[in-house]
Amino acid sequence: MKSTTLPHPPASRIAQYWALTKPRVTQLAVFCAVIGMFLSTRGMVPWQVLIGGTIGIWLLAGSAFAVNCLIEQRVDALMRRTAWRPSARGEIAPWQIIVFSTILGAAGMVVLYTFTNALTMWLTLGTFVGYALIYTIILKPSTPQNIVIGGAAGAMPPALGWAAVTGAVPADAWILVLIIFVWTPPHFWALALYRRQDYVNSGLPMLPITHGEKYTRLQILLYSVVLFAVSLLPFAHRMSGYLYLASAVVLSGIFLGYAVKLWRNYSDALSRSMFRYSIVYLSLLFAALLIDHYVQIYLLG
Repeated sequence: MKSTTLPHPPASRIAQYWALTKPRVTQLAVFCAVIGMFLSTRGMVPWQVLIGGTIGIWLLAGSAFAVNCLIEQRVDALMRRTAWRPSARGEIAPWQIIVFSTILGAAGMVVLYTFTNALTMWLTLGTFVGYALIYTIILKPSTPQNIVIGGAAGAMPPALGWAAVTGAVPADAWILVLIIFVWTPPHFWALALYRRQDYVNSGLPMLPITHGEKYTRLQILLYSVVLFAVSLLPFAHRMSGYLYLASAVVLSGIFLGYAVKLWRNYSDALSRSMFRYSIVYLSLLFAALLIDHYVQIYLLG
């Protein structure tokens, strides 16, 4: 019998506010932004840009997630996965979340403008609007393609990091954005499959609810095939070398393997495993890009 125990809610007030920023999601986004910074230059990233850009992007990301928690208070309270959040439990008042989010967002914009450049500040603000407002308010409750369309905002961190260093967003940066954009649907739908009862309770039109489990598994498979191809673009575009190519083939092959297994013989356990691997996948893929970048510069000239 499955346990119905909810995750333990944050005990202290600081921990409650910290939870509003969705720290694990924020960490992955900021990690991808930092990788974008390093890939944008053949040297080292200036320390003030690295520190200021990282902090500024984190602040605005945390602000966006806090707004998301505010808007989805009622929905979060209906879902076992999110019912523990302080906003869903009513432990932090809406006005307090608004003030908290405003402070984080304003501080993030000031930091980005001061230590990076205006382009990075505006792009990050645009990402905030795309996620916190367009995705959360308009797309998520209205279409099962919400995560596909809204995924554009979540895919932006590498471009933000690139812009922070160079003041521009060239094709190489958009390739990184494309990888995350294509990765997002199978990543999220794997979660939605084994958490489908949560989404039934919430009333949100997620793909497994509106189109069924089998159709969702097919979409995961198709997106995983596309992701395999897209993950090779850094090599094809001469951003990276054979070290990255080998890493991408192995990592994407495992990802695709999960998708094939999920398509052939579904289980909640397998869907959960694919979801967890998808997080590891993106982290390792971007780490491979970074390592290959400096191998090309310092070892291969």
